[in-house]
Order: sequence, then structure tokens, then C-alpha cells
Amino acid sequence: MKTAYGHLTYCTNIHPGEKWEDHFAQLRKYIPAVKQQVAPDQPFGIGLRLANTASLELTKEENLNAFKAWLQQENCYVFTMNGFPYGGFHDTVVKDQVHTPDWTQADRVAYTVRLFRLLAALLPEGMEGGISTSPLSYKYWCNRCEEEKNSFTESATLNMLLVVEQLARIHRSGGPLMHLDVEPEPDGLLENTDEYISWYMGSLLPAGIPFIMDKLRVDEAEAASIIKNHLQLCYDVCHFALEYEVPKQVLEQLRLYGLKVGKLQISAALKADLPAAAQARQKVIDAFRPFNEPVYLHQVIGRKTDGSLVRYPDLPQALEDAGNTDVVEWRSHFHVPVFADRFEVLHSTQSDIVDVLTLQRQQPFTAHMEVETYTWDVLPQGLKEEMAVSVSRELNWIKKIIANKD
Repeated sequence: MKTAYGHLTYCTNIHPGEKWEDHFAQLRKYIPAVKQQVAPDQPFGIGLRLANTASLELTKEENLNAFKAWLQQENCYVFTMNGFPYGGFHDTVVKDQVHTPDWTQADRVAYTVRLFRLLAALLPEGMEGGISTSPLSYKYWCNRCEEEKNSFTESATLNMLLVVEQLARIHRSGGPLMHLDVEPEPDGLLENTDEYISWYMGSLLPAGIPFIMDKLRVDEAEAASIIKNHLQLCYDVCHFALEYEVPKQVLEQLRLYGLKVGKLQISAALKADLPAAAQARQKVIDAFRPFNEPVYLHQVIGRKTDGSLVRYPDLPQALEDAGNTDVVEWRSHFHVPVFADRFEVLHSTQSDIVDVLTLQRQQPFTAHMEVETYTWDVLPQGLKEEMAVSVSRELNWIKKIIANKD
């Protein structure tokens, strides 16, 4: 839906269905119900997630035309997509395979270009579109030596530039402005603001400017502008909160380098202080255990007494180190409902969402906002509600926050 501060929706990666027929059935079931509760009298935007199989099937003319007809019938539109998970995302073990194929592989390029061509066909006239994507690769796959990491980065960067070239050509030929939105996350090859900016300024632009100058026959300044327009940041609030980053400082750093935010993903992580007293500490540790589920990665970043950070690739490793009393806070990559700030002794990083939305209201920095609580199926039982009710509750809570209403 269109708000005074940008388009707001939720990501349909919360719905199962790796085949288009199955995912479309989920959209038909839930989108009208959510729209009725949050935007009954206005067009409702959709944050579409298509697995690779579904994207191939939607390119068939009869499927695409049927989807367009349904969008028109339901007064809905697509303005953003989630191109991060390529394969299965429900009813399977995802974990680090969410990064497969990574940006060093041709399949990732082909999939992403296909999504953009679908998005170009679906976007309302005059509206920009964006697709969020993996932060190049998974850090543990390429951390054996600095030379290997540099090779991964160079290969992934060149592949992303192939997509940027395609987006620039589409826009220059009269098509919509679309951007690839890179989504840093813990243990991604890019996982925080410093790494994103270092990569953008130290790898992407140095490689990309001569590449775009050659391919599109433009000067250096225009080549840099093209890259900055077509490759932007996906600011996932949960991910940046996990890194203990301050939203205002993140945005100030991006502005300093003239870098744009293509999409704001509104999500919350689990967090808790770890008391020094053994009994109280154990109570907090035990409260994390129900969130130790086998489908998704739940990276944990701990804050130590000296302010330094300790990183665990998944919740089981953090639980094994629970006796480390130098660690005084845990933040875990488990997307919890954004409307709740407390789960018994655990809390969420909801305050970061409030801060980010306040900044968006004061000085809008993106046109796309998307709530992304994809963990409804694996939440502990006491936190689950009917899907349409849960999603509507999240969107209505966000609408109140961004409108600065109690």
C-alpha cells in the first residue's frame, strides 16, 4: 500500500510453494484477507518471492497473464521482490544453503535477471522496482585465506555488474528504473555497514566504472551514477540490529558516500542481557532453547564486557558457550513478530524498528518498505496466530509507528 513515506507491504516468502501453481494458491488465499484488514480501500502492494522453479513457470505467457489479471481484479500490484532464497525455503533444511547458488555462480545471475524481467512486466507505469539479494556469498565458504576471499569477492562483483548492465539497458530503452538491493547479514560475505561500504567503494566502483563505460559508452561520472542507481542496499533492520549498529549512524555513513537504500526490510531479532548471577543467567539461556529449530540459520552475536563482539554461526554454538561469563548480551537471528517487544525474559530489537521508521518519517531514505517475519512456521507454539491475522497485525502496527500515532 502507498503511505506518505513510501510503499509498504510484507514479503511472501512467509508462504510455502516453490512451484508457481502452489505459491499462487497461497497468494490467492492470504493476500485478499490481509488487504481487507490493512488497506481495504486502496491498492495493495505485494513483496513477491519466487523460487527459481516458480520464476521459470511464471515466464510462461499464460501464467503471467493470469497473474496480471488477478492483480487487477484484487486491486494489487507488485513493486518489490525477494531474490535471496533461490531454492526451497519451507519444509526443508535451509540453513547456509539460503546462499546457494552464491554470486560467483552463473545460476544466480540467470535467476536474478529473470526476476527483473518479470518485475518489469508487473510494475505499474512510472513506479521503480527493486529485488533484494544475497550479500555475495557465505563467509564460511571462503574464509580459508585472504586470497580466496578476494577471489570470491571479485567473481561475485563481476557477476553483479552483469545484472547492473541489464538494468541500465532496460531503463535507457524506456523501461522502469529497477535496482538490485544487496542485503548484508551476519556471516554473509558482506555483513555490516563497514563491509558493505568497503566493498562498494573499494571493489564494486573500481571494477564497475570501467565496465559500464565500455558496455554503455558513457563517461566516468555517468557510469558511477548508473551503478549507484541500479545497485543499492537492502536495509534489513534485524540484521543491522544483530551487528549492534545504530540506525542513524548507518544512514549517515551511506549518505557520506552517496549510496542509496533500495529497500527497508522491517524485521526484529531476539535479544537478552545475560546476568552474572548463575541462576538468572540460566533462566535466560533456557528461554533461548525453544528457538533452536533445525530449518533456518539463527546466528548469534554476543557483546562482551569490554564491548567487543563474539560471533556464533548458529544458536547451538552459542548455547554450547553459555557459560562464558565474559559475554553479557546475546542477539539472535530469529525473526520474531515486529509488534512484540518482549517474550517472557527475552526481548526483541523492536526499538531499532521504531528508530528506523522515525528516521524514514523525518527524512525518507527509501521508497520501499517490506515486513519480513518469515519464521511463523517455526515459532514456538505460544507465539503463533493465524497467518493473515499475524501479518495484518504487523502491518497495522507499522502504519501506526510510521504515522507517529500511539
